[in-house]
Amino acid sequence: MRLIVTALLFVGGLFFVFMGAGFLLDPATASTDFGLQSVGTRGLSSIRADLTAFFWVGGGCMIWGAWKRNGDPLVASAALFGIALLGRLVSLFADGSYQGAAFPMAVEALTVLLCLVGWRMLPHHDLREDG
Repeated sequence: MRLIVTALLFVGGLFFVFMGAGFLLDPATASTDFGLQSVGTRGLSSIRADLTAFFWVGGGCMIWGAWKRNGDPLVASAALFGIALLGRLVSLFADGSYQGAAFPMAVEALTVLLCLVGWRMLPHHDLREDG
């Protein structure tokens, strides 16, 4: 089971890192899949910076945790995707639903669940100081 969770974390992390690369290299095209539209250079810069950072940190921590067999970095990924899910839930109640709204919410919820399962299964760094 631990091997399966570790493999899913690694592959999922790669997926998110590649998704972030899409925002870095071609933000105008990548953002349309998310229902975003940039307004000029400022908008492209914001999409490129913010979404690349989100997916690289989220995915990178998943890869790091899986590769090093360390549950600590998975907390950061769970927090990022959990806050994204919270934002979607708030928007669902405040703004209403849209066609296909369930899919990104399911991806975020499953990512949070996977990261928390990995966090529980994998070892943690000892925070006690020696000496």
